[in-house]
Amino acid sequence: MARPRKPLLSTDRIVAAARTLVDAEGLAAVSTRRLAAELGVSGPSLYNHFRTKDQILEAVADSVSAQVDLSMFADGRDWRTALHDWALSYRTALRDHPNIVPVLARGPGRRPAALRLADAVYGAMVEAGWPPAQATSIGALMRYFVMGSALGSFAGGFVDDETAYDPADYPHLGQAHRLAERQERVDERAFETGLTALLDGLERQYELLHEDDEDR
Repeated sequence: MARPRKPLLSTDRIVAAARTLVDAEGLAAVSTRRLAAELGVSGPSLYNHFRTKDQILEAVADSVSAQVDLSMFADGRDWRTALHDWALSYRTALRDHPNIVPVLARGPGRRPAALRLADAVYGAMVEAGWPPAQATSIGALMRYFVMGSALGSFAGGFVDDETAYDPADYPHLGQAHRLAERQERVDERAFETGLTALLDGLERQYELLHEDDEDR
C-alpha cells in the first residue's frame, strides 16, 4: 500500500497552526521549530513561506482582522449604527484571540485585512459627512476602545474570596468577590455602556458640526 500523503504545506496551514498556538500559549510559544513540529514538517520548509517569526505573527494578526465584519459600512446603515455593529464584531474577534492583541496594537502596517478595515471605517465616516481629520480620530479612538477592552477582563480581575475584601480596608467592595462568577455579564454590560457613551458624544459632535454648516 502507498503511504498516505501528507497535506501540502501552505501559508494558510502555517497561519492556522500559529494562531492556535498563540491562542493556547501566547506569543512567546511561537517559533519556527515549534511550528514545524506541530505541522509535521522540517523547520527550513517554513522559510519558503515566512522568513521570520515576526512575519508569522503579522500574518496571524491579519487573519484575526479578517474575521471582523465590515458589511455594515456598505449596506446603508447610518454611521452611528455601523460603528456600533462594527465595534461588536471587532471586539468578538479580539476576545476570541486576546493573545494577538499586542501585535494588532502596533497598527495595520502593511497587513491587507487590517488596511481594509481602516479604509472601510475612514471611508464610511467621510461619506457620512465627517471631516477627514475627525474621521481619522474616530477610527483611532474606536481602535483604542475596542483593543483596550480585549486586553483583559475587569470582573475577572477580582478574586472569588470574600475575605480578600475586608470592610475595614475596602468599605465599598463588599460584593467584589461575586464579580468573577458574573464576569461575562459584567464585562459585556461595561463594554456596551462605554460604547453607548462614546457614540452619544460623537453624535453630539456631529450635530454641532452640521449646525455650524447650516449657519454659514
